[in-house]
Amino acid sequence: MRIGLVASLAWQDYRNDGWLSACSVLALVAVIAPLLVLFGLKFGLVSSLTERLETDPASREIIPLGGGRFSAAFIAQLGERSDVAFAVPRTRQIAATAQVGTLTLEMLPTAAGDPLLAGLPMPHGLDQIVLSHTAAEKLAARPGDWLETSFARQVAGRVEAQRTRLQVLAVLPLEAFAREGLFADLALLEAAEDYRDGRAVPALGWAGEAASVSEQRIYPAFRLYARSLSDVEPLRVYFAEQNLLVSTQAHTIAQVQSLSRNLSIVFWIIAGLALAGAFAAIFAGTLAAVARKHRELSVLRLLGFSTAALLLFVLLQALYSAGFAAVLSVGLYGLAEAALNKLFVQVPGEYASHLLARHYGLALVAVLGVSAVAAACGGWRVARIQASEGIRDV
Repeated sequence: MRIGLVASLAWQDYRNDGWLSACSVLALVAVIAPLLVLFGLKFGLVSSLTERLETDPASREIIPLGGGRFSAAFIAQLGERSDVAFAVPRTRQIAATAQVGTLTLEMLPTAAGDPLLAGLPMPHGLDQIVLSHTAAEKLAARPGDWLETSFARQVAGRVEAQRTRLQVLAVLPLEAFAREGLFADLALLEAAEDYRDGRAVPALGWAGEAASVSEQRIYPAFRLYARSLSDVEPLRVYFAEQNLLVSTQAHTIAQVQSLSRNLSIVFWIIAGLALAGAFAAIFAGTLAAVARKHRELSVLRLLGFSTAALLLFVLLQALYSAGFAAVLSVGLYGLAEAALNKLFVQVPGEYASHLLARHYGLALVAVLGVSAVAAACGGWRVARIQASEGIRDV
């Protein structure tokens, strides 16, 4: 079978029927372009929501509710779990405050791997901190500044305070932590708690009762972040089995995942109906083309073209229409995508409508596949064409 000759003849005939060919292309565009826009909206919306959750560490944070009693060893074991990205003990909240001038700052422990401090220098020891954005604004503090910080306690009805100087290593972005606070090594929070409990802090020269060497420190809470969004719910279940009530963003994550599933169902229902309609249109168009070109095809049969060659002739014309329709649909989708993103996107890096290169490839394969199958089904009538039918037209 001379494939090149068949392709050339099919193309010449396709061009000669320009108006009919254009109509078949536009009919396919009317199906493909809306599907691309619909899938682009679905993928862009879900991707933006998912990316927003993934890039926000707060969505992976697991907060213990109520007062607990956790040992350092237990929290260390949590940090070693494969589904935990970060875990560090927390001291009592009432003792985890620092006074800088007239501003009271919340103190939070941090350590290597803290998602909130990603890309920022890590404070170590008793004299380094990272400030939140709001705290830095109110204190007019910048990285490298030293802050005179006081820690107060009440003993026998009188207020006592100790001071120390803390160096600001960095300032957190506002979106990372919106409250007025500072992040420091756990040792600084333990020192503040010890001082407020009346114990001595030799490292800072703060007087008080000597701590028992054998006494094991118990923490009421911890800071913990799941490794991924899919790990949040299993961790919630794990803590529930430990009779520990925690607060998570599992409900929000589940809503986004449910939205993705529901939109996928809607899309595939619409896509299935649309592709079925396109299949029927191509099938009917091929039947009509075979009937309309019966004389020309019979002449080709007389010239020695086999049934397979005649079927390829019809199939190639359907593929020409599918190819042009795919290119035109992608162009129209590109215009729609740009307009939708310009109208509805307000956050850089997010999309209202977006498709990846693989989506275009899958769409092209689907269009060509449906067109080829429909044309092959409708084109089987060429097998009935006899060479004798073309003799009178020679």
